[in-house]
Amino acid sequence: MNQMKYTLYLLISLNQRNMSSIYNNADNETIIARINLLSNESKPLWGKMKVDQMCKHCNATMQVAFGKQTLKMNFLMRLLGRMLKNKAFNTDFGKSSPTAKEFKFEGSYDFESSRKEFAESFSQFAKGTQVIKLMDHPFWGKMTYEDWDKLMWRHTDHHLRQFGV
Repeated sequence: MNQMKYTLYLLISLNQRNMSSIYNNADNETIIARINLLSNESKPLWGKMKVDQMCKHCNATMQVAFGKQTLKMNFLMRLLGRMLKNKAFNTDFGKSSPTAKEFKFEGSYDFESSRKEFAESFSQFAKGTQVIKLMDHPFWGKMTYEDWDKLMWRHTDHHLRQFGV
């Protein structure tokens, strides 16, 4: 990682200890800047996903919030999600955590298009809470706008850190 990217990564990491918000324009732009640091050559520091797959994965998770992506969960998964919600929303995501099948992308995808979709979707949150259309998540259960804020911020940050940005 070159020195400029590393310095930006450190500054961003320090800022995140203060729990940034997807709805705040400056914080949102910080995430988009990190997304734009990704390249087709970016390699994961852990996990199996390639950078194009990660961009597709993150975009798909945001589509749930926007009401454009549906998830099918059986009773046990719904129960598990509700039990894990508080811990998951208040700590960093674990490495190589399980992923819903709707969020798994195993093929090869155009990197530039995938990264652009990822950044454009994330930027929607800066418009405010009105972009959130789903308040009863199939896995996590009842959601507040603060829950969405934590989930989307932590999930996106987790995957950007996975790729060193």
